[in-house]
Amino acid sequence: MGNIESSLLNIGYLETLSYQQTPLHRLDPRVKLLTTLIFIVAVVSFGKYEITGLVPFLIYPVVLIAVGNLPPGYLAKKILIAAPFAFFIGIFNPLLDRAVLVQLGPVGISGGWVSFASIMIRFTLTVSAAFILIAGTGLNAVCLALDKLGAPRIFVMQLLFLYRYIFVLTEEALRMVRARALRAFDGRGLGFGSYSSMVGHLLLRTLERARRIHLAMLSRGFEGRIHLLRPLHLHRGDVVFFLGWSTLFVLLRRYNLSQWCGAWIMGLVT
Repeated sequence: MGNIESSLLNIGYLETLSYQQTPLHRLDPRVKLLTTLIFIVAVVSFGKYEITGLVPFLIYPVVLIAVGNLPPGYLAKKILIAAPFAFFIGIFNPLLDRAVLVQLGPVGISGGWVSFASIMIRFTLTVSAAFILIAGTGLNAVCLALDKLGAPRIFVMQLLFLYRYIFVLTEEALRMVRARALRAFDGRGLGFGSYSSMVGHLLLRTLERARRIHLAMLSRGFEGRIHLLRPLHLHRGDVVFFLGWSTLFVLLRRYNLSQWCGAWIMGLVT
């Protein structure tokens, strides 16, 4: 039961971070969404053997974490939870691509290991940008930005409800686990045999709870639109944020800053 409660609080904490009043949180959500999309496109557009060109893109999540007063440890844990998906996608590359691509003294590094490192770096950059967007904006504002930018409304509402009903599912599971623990004596009824019926009852209770929530929304005038207390208005700071970061992403994508700095430093040393 403690694990379910901690998981529920852990999910909600990311949304709680979006309630802060920092320069990052005060930006227009449409600007932050578009900037994040440009960042992700720039990162994933690199070749599979690119590593040095990706390193300068770390400036974006680092600056936003600092400006938005976001906890880096919490975000790092979130990234580590999702990291196995990228890990198992790229871990087979060294077996398939064994040609030596980089020679570091007597040690030869195959293209498979280089592409694996590139996958992990791109995964870290893109996932951290997505988490920062949610923590610095809130999913309600992100969905509203998608709606204002012309995304299909049915897609936007499905995305919003999918996120919201995670809490409904978790709360119902928490009630069932607590009731099961209170009715179990001497460890009876705590085995795996009762899980199948619990899963079925959880589905039925969640559907019934969702139906009641939907009726309550309709009775309060819900008509398929997202409403926020704060209206969306573009300010000069929003335009500067978007143009500044977008220009930087284009320059970092076109020019390898790491190689340029390395060549400049070597020129000074020699």
